[in-house]
Amino acid sequence: MPQQHQAQYVAQAAAIPYRIDRKTGRAEVLMIRRRDGGKWGIPKGLVDPGLNHLQAAAMEALQEAGVEGALSERSLGNFVYDKSHGTCLVRVYAMKVAKVREHWDEERVRERRWFPIDQAADVCGRDAVARLIRKLAVALYQ
Repeated sequence: MPQQHQAQYVAQAAAIPYRIDRKTGRAEVLMIRRRDGGKWGIPKGLVDPGLNHLQAAAMEALQEAGVEGALSERSLGNFVYDKSHGTCLVRVYAMKVAKVREHWDEERVRERRWFPIDQAADVCGRDAVARLIRKLAVALYQ
């Protein structure tokens, strides 16, 4: 089988925004979805020219979910999916949320909701993202 090269993929970046509940000490993940329903997911999008993956992940988290915070230096992993403009390779980072904006760019089209980290993996629309959420949970509770 021929070896696949990253060059054939459309580069995307994503964030898994999380916080630690002060009362329970348990992690929660902020999930988003379109307001017309659909599956829960995480903020993700194209790595625009001039941006690196970390910068793109931070920008998507702000635009799609209205959150800001510190991103992990290393990605949690990647996943691949098909979109109209090609096959996307998404590099995913954990984001410890420091600020939740009351209003954000895509609030008219997207809703957001905090889920306990194990429940976030269960409601996630993509198995590959659910695996990365579970990987984050293991890292946080080691």
